[in-house]
Amino acid sequence: MAELTVRWHRSIEEIPEAHWQALTEAAGLPFYSWRWLAGLERSGSVAPRQGWQPCHLSLWREEQVIAVAPLYLKGHSYGEFVFDQSFAQLAAQLGQRYYPKLLGMSPLSPVVGYRFFTATGEDPQQVTDLLMQCIDRFCAEHQIFSCNFLYADPQWQALAEASGCATWLNQQSLWSNQSYGCFDDYLASFNANQRRNIKRERKAVERAGITVTPLAGQDLPAEMLERMHHFYAQHCARWGPWGSKYLTEAFFDEAAADLREHLVLFSAHRGDPLDPVAMSLCVHAGDQLWGRYWGSDEEIDNLHFEVCYYAPIQWAIERGIQRFDPGAGGSHKRRRGFVARSHASLHRWYYEPFDAIARRWLPEANSEQLSQIEAVNAELPFTGATRSLTDSAA
Repeated sequence: MAELTVRWHRSIEEIPEAHWQALTEAAGLPFYSWRWLAGLERSGSVAPRQGWQPCHLSLWREEQVIAVAPLYLKGHSYGEFVFDQSFAQLAAQLGQRYYPKLLGMSPLSPVVGYRFFTATGEDPQQVTDLLMQCIDRFCAEHQIFSCNFLYADPQWQALAEASGCATWLNQQSLWSNQSYGCFDDYLASFNANQRRNIKRERKAVERAGITVTPLAGQDLPAEMLERMHHFYAQHCARWGPWGSKYLTEAFFDEAAADLREHLVLFSAHRGDPLDPVAMSLCVHAGDQLWGRYWGSDEEIDNLHFEVCYYAPIQWAIERGIQRFDPGAGGSHKRRRGFVARSHASLHRWYYEPFDAIARRWLPEANSEQLSQIEAVNAELPFTGATRSLTDSAA
């Protein structure tokens, strides 16, 4: 591998779009596409003043990129949805500065799939080892406390562990399509009491005069993404300083121009889908769907469940989508068929006393996390016939 060179980048625009896409497109993850990440940067949603400094790493053979690692220098832990405050507190107790830290993820998107995106034909373990060595040198040179890869792709996880990363398990929610032919088939997976609950929730929305219409692809007018920003901003504002309003209006403009093929809006309206009282935004690719944002101008009982869960599930079933990740948080997701599953974050800590303490703690913490997932899933309101949905959740 002597002919290889590595480069660090302050912006994704320093890497040609065609080169980036040649490495990332096969993964089927819009959140790691060049246009998604460039849109975050161009719109100011991800920028140094927001605590996100792009710091991407690329590996080249002559003039060809053969691997890329999306990376960011972070001055805080917001927008990650893996809560490492206990790590920051431990670092402080040891007299160490926790920030800045180096972070690998698609910013603001708790989506499993992070990896070093590597060209076909290259040895993925060798590439992983080489880029980890580059990261280690970079962090040592700049006195960076840690490097953290969140929502790791399960296959890449093994490569990163072999290259010295420590693994920390957390929870996510996931709906899986069990060969459902229609929404009623999905309902049939629940016990009788929960079937009644879901029917009652959907009926309440219908009685309020609300219809939910999906708008996707060419049926999605650009101005509706402006409207989606209104709902997003309004929803964040309701939570005050905890509102986590990260995306600028300019990002929604970027999405309207470059990302509509992967977007679907669920418009809740009283007759005109282009005049919504509430909306949710989901992202889709291949057989996967991800729930991201929502907001409402009116307080209507159960509207959140309809717009964010039931309507997207119905849309997914109709299109043969196999997996729906509704986003981070929310125990209420469990009652609606989203199974708890583990996801891994991978860590490299460069202060040896901290590293030793964390690695001693992780096996017990991970075991406890798996036990919690098992306990949560044991309470899901499925029928006995569909209890197998939870069998491989961990």
